[in-house]
Amino acid sequence: MQGNFIEIYKRVGNSIRNKRKEKGLTQQQLADKDSKLDRAKISDIENGKEDFHFFTLLKICEALDMDIKDVFIDKK
Repeated sequence: MQGNFIEIYKRVGNSIRNKRKEKGLTQQQLADKDSKLDRAKISDIENGKEDFHFFTLLKICEALDMDIKDVFIDKK
């Protein structure tokens, strides 16, 4: 992952983590919502360590009933 995009990945990860916690889901429960996801991938995405595919981001948003644009807004 290129250094100049790390902050964006962290922002996306924080948004996903916050929404997942808001819904009362563990990382495993979120991963179980789609066969292409696993808990380790969710963890890496939430921690800004995963250079994920856009399709993966769409699947996570779908599983969280989250609008794609909201992942780019870190509401901490």
